[in-house]
Amino acid sequence: MDITSFFISKRNDSLLSGDYGSYRKALSRRILTLRRKLGRTSPRGRKYTAKTPITANDVSSDPELEKAKKTVVKLVDLLRDPEALAPKSALLEARAYYYLMDGALQLEARKWTRCLEAYSVIHVVYSVLAQKSNPKNSEIFKETISSTIEPSIRYAAYQLSVPRTMAVPNIVHKHISKSSEAIKAVLELDPNALKDRKAVTKVQKGKSGRDLPSAITWRSRTVNIEDARIAQSLASAYEAEEKLADLLFAEPDMAPPDKATAYDDVLNPSQDAVDSTKTAIDELSAEGVSSADPRLQALQVTRTALNYALIGWRVGRNRVLCGREDGAHVELAQRKHRKKSPKLSKRVAAHQESNAAKLARLRERLVLYDSTLQSIDSIKELPGVAADQSLVEELDSKKSYFSALRSLTLARSHVLLDNPKNALALFARSLSIVSTIGTADPPPPQSRPLSLEVTQSQTNSLQHLLQGLVTQHQALVELHNLHDEAVRAERGKKAGLTPFIEHLDQYPLGGVDLTQLVDYPPRLRPVPVKPIFLDVAWNYIDYPGREKAEVMEDKDGPINVQTQDEKKETKRGWGWFGR
Repeated sequence: MDITSFFISKRNDSLLSGDYGSYRKALSRRILTLRRKLGRTSPRGRKYTAKTPITANDVSSDPELEKAKKTVVKLVDLLRDPEALAPKSALLEARAYYYLMDGALQLEARKWTRCLEAYSVIHVVYSVLAQKSNPKNSEIFKETISSTIEPSIRYAAYQLSVPRTMAVPNIVHKHISKSSEAIKAVLELDPNALKDRKAVTKVQKGKSGRDLPSAITWRSRTVNIEDARIAQSLASAYEAEEKLADLLFAEPDMAPPDKATAYDDVLNPSQDAVDSTKTAIDELSAEGVSSADPRLQALQVTRTALNYALIGWRVGRNRVLCGREDGAHVELAQRKHRKKSPKLSKRVAAHQESNAAKLARLRERLVLYDSTLQSIDSIKELPGVAADQSLVEELDSKKSYFSALRSLTLARSHVLLDNPKNALALFARSLSIVSTIGTADPPPPQSRPLSLEVTQSQTNSLQHLLQGLVTQHQALVELHNLHDEAVRAERGKKAGLTPFIEHLDQYPLGGVDLTQLVDYPPRLRPVPVKPIFLDVAWNYIDYPGREKAEVMEDKDGPINVQTQDEKKETKRGWGWFGR
């Protein structure tokens, strides 16, 4: 008998057409139909009269009820037969539905203790039935537990001031009534039904069988983990860390993008643990719990520890993407070809990556360094970090290490752009930053993946590399300066052949030759003049090809006759104004 599925399906069918008001009307119509069939309703148009309870005489006088009586007697005889008894699971399901209705009634009546007792029983019963039933009914039981029973238990526990950090199975075990008939029937069906609930408080297991952590340590302070959600997420994160370590140890030559993808499997459960902690803190704050409460203090410590671990894995992912030794060395990328031939392999070997591609990769590396520096700064904003002076000094050392790597990457970009002086300045700045790093983390195990830890060997390796680069580019800048001086000296020699007055815009590096200030005596040579001088002297200079004006004698004097070259007088003004 599928009692639960029957009632839930009927309820869902009624709710499809409306809300619980329409569901109530449908039930009322159903009850009215049953009463009409039994003749227990008042006729239309008449005043309501209370009906007396059904007696034996009523049954004997009504042929329909007499027929029903015979059927019931026959049914009772059949049920008394041991072979015809209903299965224990059906009887247990019927009792469970009773407790489901009773829990809802106590919830509406605001009787929180009785509500928790009823829902605790139904939680245990439905959990056992979900394991013993067929897949279809099992899904109905699980959905009822997650959508109706557990939220009701949470709300009733909140009203009774039960800590929200307590898991639902623990609340059920605390408020369950072992003397109820349903629990006795459950123990007959599954003797370990209650033992599993007790084990929740003692030995918690994760999905993979790993023991859930019961405490977490942060900077020599250990606090207990009371929230089951945090413990479950933290156990998943620990398991992902172990898988990542095994993968990197087994394949040390894995490509950086593949390593970064493996890091994502650790970041996801770590982020879930951080979110669960934040949710637990918000719930306690909403309840009005003081910040000095031990539960809230423990959650704040847990939050700081989990956020520090999460940021460490983010930084480790960035370091893996930067390349070998955190991107301190430049790695040339080669093009991939499908077909390999001897001639093609020689071309690939001789092929060099273009400067544009190198600059693009350096730009991507700068973005990773900026993200790392921002992550380190965000650690200082976590609760309790600013007051820890030693931790702040460690974070400053880590920030200096990645700042030096950022300046090193910028210097390499200036090398590609042929700016040796800028590159030398940035190399020198990186070296000065690395020299200020005082503390370093102890060397972690070789199997541990990269995270936020910076060891002394890594700092020394970077410092040694920068010292070599500074020395190299000091020599390059010196050669560049000598070359520039030689070029300027050559220009000065060429300028020395002419008088000093001719190149006043050039600074004399070799001094001024006082015997070559000006030319004396002056030589005949063309001198640039302004065009206006030629216009004024136009009528006074005889240019080749220009005809002279004819002079005509008249009584009053000479008259100049215009030549064909002279233009006619043009009108002035616009339109009739010029007339």
